[in-house]
Amino acid sequence: MIALPRLEAIVDRALEEDLAGGDLTTEAMVSPDARAIGRAIARMPMVACGADVFARVFTRLDPGARVERLKADGETAAPDEVLWIVEGQAHAILMGERVALNFVQRLSGIATLTREYVTAIPPGCSTRITDTRKTTPGLRALERYAVRSGGGRNHRDALGAGVLIKDNHIAMAGGVRQAIEAARAHVPHTCRIEIEVESMAELDEALGARADIVMLDNFAVEQVGEAVRRVGGRAIVEVSGGVGVERIAELGRLGVDVISVGAITHSAGAVDISLEIEGIG
Repeated sequence: MIALPRLEAIVDRALEEDLAGGDLTTEAMVSPDARAIGRAIARMPMVACGADVFARVFTRLDPGARVERLKADGETAAPDEVLWIVEGQAHAILMGERVALNFVQRLSGIATLTREYVTAIPPGCSTRITDTRKTTPGLRALERYAVRSGGGRNHRDALGAGVLIKDNHIAMAGGVRQAIEAARAHVPHTCRIEIEVESMAELDEALGARADIVMLDNFAVEQVGEAVRRVGGRAIVEVSGGVGVERIAELGRLGVDVISVGAITHSAGAVDISLEIEGIG
């Protein structure tokens, strides 16, 4: 998952947002001593994700709450299957319901969409599906974890995690070769140099400057095949730019090493999960 302090900080911000002024409805009609049990139920096929954050929401409100995990992150779930069960103070379960569901519906949606992309890779292909930095501000750590739960891989986590020269960097540096040479002179020898190219001419220039990774931006399929042949194993080949799941198999067969897909985070829909609550004791 992610480091506990970061997880707690994310959950605390969400609870503070939702519980500003308390919970007038719950406080009006439910005894502070009441206890309840809540069952999180899948309402559609999905890849479950978010057990830790689900549990953390309720234990922050009720340190004595007990959470049972029937589905591990990354496991598939069918409609009407119970994913997780929480038992504890009724106030805490009712107050945390929406926040917990917002998290797990989002994360399970990302994991589910990622799994679609990963399973589209043809057998025998070593192509990786990765995310991008197109994540929800403040939730990147959770969303990247959801990608891994779906079987995908992570691209660089932050700007300081790796060199990725984009079109605007190239323009500011004065060209592809100049950008690569400037990056290599600045970063440690342990850091790979990746550059985004938009044409075969830029690809050839990047290869001549010994780029470690070339990102083919919005290349047509036939151009990708030619690019892979030109690279000839001299660099890692990454494809990016509007890649739908229907293109994955063909790109994998062409020998692409990495396919980065912003859609698995920025366009993943929330899956349908409900929390059914009943009083106990």
